Amino acid sequence: MNNISYKSTPLTRKAQKVRSMCLKVFAAPIFVMACMGAAIADDDSSYAIGLWGDLPYSDVQATTGVPNLIADMNSQRLAFTVHDGDLKAGNSIPGSATVTTCADGLYTQALGYFNALKAPSAFTPGDNDWTDCDRPKNGAYNSLERLDHERLVFFSTPYSFGQHKMRQEVQTASLCLDANGKKVPCVENRRWTVGGVTYATLNIQGSCNNLCDTAPDQAEFDARNAANIAWMQETFDAAIARKSAAVMFVTQGDPGFDLSDGTRAPLRDPKSLVETDGQLDGFQTFLSALRDEVVAFRKPVAYVHGDSHYFRVDKPFLDASGKRLENFTRVETYGNNAANGNNDVNWVKVYVNAESREVFAYQPQIVPGNRVAVPAP
Repeated sequence: MNNISYKSTPLTRKAQKVRSMCLKVFAAPIFVMACMGAAIADDDSSYAIGLWGDLPYSDVQATTGVPNLIADMNSQRLAFTVHDGDLKAGNSIPGSATVTTCADGLYTQALGYFNALKAPSAFTPGDNDWTDCDRPKNGAYNSLERLDHERLVFFSTPYSFGQHKMRQEVQTASLCLDANGKKVPCVENRRWTVGGVTYATLNIQGSCNNLCDTAPDQAEFDARNAANIAWMQETFDAAIARKSAAVMFVTQGDPGFDLSDGTRAPLRDPKSLVETDGQLDGFQTFLSALRDEVVAFRKPVAYVHGDSHYFRVDKPFLDASGKRLENFTRVETYGNNAANGNNDVNWVKVYVNAESREVFAYQPQIVPGNRVAVPAP
């Protein structure tokens, strides 16, 4: 299934004909767009998307930095955007004017940001907006109750956010746990295909993927981890069935891929994928399953995450014999902390062309109004 993409470029003759046909069949604008989506994507295989996350972390970011970032995204022609989680800092900020605990207002604020974007806007939850909500400084909430709330606020329909919306596939099997211990659908896990490329979100978290921090939850982890592995594998199956040129996953947690990044991620034997730093490992089984699928797929696979607040594009994934997986690219979006002001309130633009060899090309977008250290020219 090809789902819709929003593009502000003039419609080609083919797309104009499809639009006329859709208008005759559907009255509601959202269904007209859904009808047109596949044709527009097929008519132009080159487009751009926006990636961001770990924002906002302070009042100045919430009131100035993020609005600047959204305006910058809106000034460019994007097919869609994705926020890879963390709607706030790890702990609340005393005396803040904006919501920095896990109170309901946090999610209302985020919904406003997402719907301010012109292009369809997607989101995957972050540890700071559910896993870590049980910290006293965040309001001592029940973490799973906050995830239940996010599922209600953000994921109660099969559509994205944004001024233009796209329909997404939803993981509807009852595999995850709610706050009452009941099995429920992992509706935050989404999938869509645009221009010959398949995209999916996965609820994978920092804080050891909910196995450490204030109130670790083994049962919750086991259920969600199995759901994530299933959704990841089904995404590759869908990509193969659709003859997609590439796959992109968007998650929150930085799982760590090797032994070189201990200041930002778990230390991990790159061959066995076993964590070596003595911490509880909430990622090894997922990474092992992912590696098998990446090798079998052979085409480009992008893995987008936030969490450790360090923009980078690299190839850290090795096979069991130590050879680098050439078709795998890790992309970490910009992230910030309160002390930095708007210094890293930026985003990543990805140029996508299913007909090119590597499919994805990455360009950091430094928002002019958020420059702190060096003024914009």
